[in-house]
Amino acid sequence: MMPFRAVSRLLYIGVKFFFEGLSFLRLMASSKGSLAAEVLFLRKQLAFYQERKIKPRRFNDSTRVLLVLLGKLFDWKNALVNVKPETFIGWHKQAFRLFWCWKSQGGRPRLPKGIRRLILEMAVNNPTWGQERIADELSLKLGILVSPRTVRNYWPHDLVPRCVRGQRWKTFVRNHANVVIACDFAAVVTARFRVLYVLVIMEVGRRRILHCNVTSHPTALWTVQQFREAIASDHTYRFRIHDRDSIFSQQVDEAVEGLGLQALRTPVRAPQANAYCERLVGTIRRECLDFMIALSEKYLRRILREWVTHYNFGRPHRSLGPGLPIPDPELPRTPQPNCHQLPEGWNIVTRSVLRGLHHEYRLGKAAA
Repeated sequence: MMPFRAVSRLLYIGVKFFFEGLSFLRLMASSKGSLAAEVLFLRKQLAFYQERKIKPRRFNDSTRVLLVLLGKLFDWKNALVNVKPETFIGWHKQAFRLFWCWKSQGGRPRLPKGIRRLILEMAVNNPTWGQERIADELSLKLGILVSPRTVRNYWPHDLVPRCVRGQRWKTFVRNHANVVIACDFAAVVTARFRVLYVLVIMEVGRRRILHCNVTSHPTALWTVQQFREAIASDHTYRFRIHDRDSIFSQQVDEAVEGLGLQALRTPVRAPQANAYCERLVGTIRRECLDFMIALSEKYLRRILREWVTHYNFGRPHRSLGPGLPIPDPELPRTPQPNCHQLPEGWNIVTRSVLRGLHHEYRLGKAAA
């Protein structure tokens, strides 16, 4: 007789074959669509298993949605392997919530793009305004009826809606440009690798360079003397902007305050707070120093003196209209009937600057 263990093993195999055969017959009788869906359903789950019975990876959102969709085509309870039925039902509820949110995206239509851009511009350019102020501005003056809650929907994300009593630094400088001067140092390396320092003092309102000088040792006494030479006794300036360079020490600030100028230090690592003077230093480099090799301190001072004259009297500035920092009273103001022709009795006069690096063009009376 066969051992009991062998008989039980054969019985177990026979039973398995019997049930597998029944499952095969059931699959043969099922439709092709449900069969294909079940196959994809099972493959999608088994793909997350690794060899040697390693724990499967977590399902991502796309896989969860796919399993939920495939589960609509057949009875998924017998084919579920990796997760519990409660988890699968939770996925179905979550997918339904997402579908319902997408379907119910009605509500009020969005404001036109131009109005949204206007709200953004008003919020950025007016930091003291709140959402109610912008809504009132649009309703009363422009005839655009919106509520503060609507304005809040289009409020800039990086701008906290608040009521600020102060004003921005840029606004302060613009409002007081005629009484503000700015100063900064620029380093220049000579042909012998000697470092020279150029001090530039400018008037912010007219973009005029008040003073420019060169030194190899910018001490506090030297810096104070430059301000005394640049600023007249009957000046109307009130503020002086400079960075936190150690050259502008407390001794310099106290001495310059004696001239009637209040020192305004820029924040740490904020060159834009002294943007006008920083731009001037960049202009000096791009239009003068980048094309020259400073042979000595005297040579650099002579070059800068000639370029500063060109900057103040002959270089147009777009921020002025365009215009000149120091307008020339001898420039002709006669109206021209044809803007593409020279006025009668006038010729073009050219003047070379820095041995031909720049040129100035003016109108001069023609010889009789």
